[in-house]
Amino acid sequence: MTRPYNFSAGPAAMPEAVLRTAAAEMLDWHGSGMGVMEMSHRGKEFGAIYAQAETDLRELLAVPTHFKILFMQGGGLAENAIVPLNLSRGGAVDFVLTGSWSQKSAKEAQRYCQAHVAASAEDSHFTTLPDPATWQLRRDASYVHLCSNETIHGVEFHSLPDLKALGSDAPLVIDFSSHVLSRPVDWSRVGLAFGGAQKNVGPAGVTLVVVREDLLGHALPACPTAFDYKTVADNGSMYNTPPTYAIYMAGLTFQWLKAQGGVAEMERRNIAKAELLYGYLDASSFYVNKVDKACRSRMNVPFFLRDESRNEAFLAGAKARGLLQLKGHKSVGGMRASIYNAMPIEGVQALVDYLRDFEKEQA
Repeated sequence: MTRPYNFSAGPAAMPEAVLRTAAAEMLDWHGSGMGVMEMSHRGKEFGAIYAQAETDLRELLAVPTHFKILFMQGGGLAENAIVPLNLSRGGAVDFVLTGSWSQKSAKEAQRYCQAHVAASAEDSHFTTLPDPATWQLRRDASYVHLCSNETIHGVEFHSLPDLKALGSDAPLVIDFSSHVLSRPVDWSRVGLAFGGAQKNVGPAGVTLVVVREDLLGHALPACPTAFDYKTVADNGSMYNTPPTYAIYMAGLTFQWLKAQGGVAEMERRNIAKAELLYGYLDASSFYVNKVDKACRSRMNVPFFLRDESRNEAFLAGAKARGLLQLKGHKSVGGMRASIYNAMPIEGVQALVDYLRDFEKEQA
């Protein structure tokens, strides 16, 4: 049976090869007589799985040795609390608001620090990014937070700001949940990056945190021990039982990515997929994408039918063609196609073909 193309924003489609490997190893991992879900997280079998996953992630993202890689729980939403509990020291934190996720980050951080909005694109309905030259950064900020790809509004920082050039010595914290491993990361500009796995890495349950070593050890007294980055780092992400199966699945995805040619190859493919889809939308008078071309996301493509009375017919027709999960987020409406690493260009072409056919049928 031909699998449909799943455009879900997350949990999202995973590479078929990864799913097949996991299915084959479900009852017996490498002759151990155990499935991964049955293993002790402190046993040598899972220890090997964990070590390989960490090594592969460090290689794929070219993570410098003075950064720690943590596999945590709670997803990106929990990190909105965990980051200020670890890095804010209860003081000021600058937030750049570019969509729903950065808004949630700032709101949650207010519980633990002095959250300051340094810039916002709300006036444009989050269809643009605020020019870094206009950011009102505080000299006493503990860090600067931005969401480098907004899943709902479909805007992306294609290059990260250089805070030093903007006069700030604060570390940059990025929520890279929805573009992690889709492109390289300039670690010279980043102090900490975090992201839930369920978009580009694996199933929901594990959260990636990549943190510069000098930022460890400053947690507020109220920070739960299991969420103290230094404690997690000192214990190799094993202070508490980690999400073992999700880490295993992430590790399989890392191996798949390496076999495909790594992050550079993923970026090349993602650019091609995005250009294909945006190219058709821009050429059509039937559909519209409202995001400024300079900051359109390569991962999440929101679009609207100009006549929204046709939305239900569009979604029904898409499902019949094996194109799933195209309905936009409830907060913005319309449609959204998430085209993460696991989405092949054939899937994007199938979507473009359907867009064209539906437009002709409705003419």
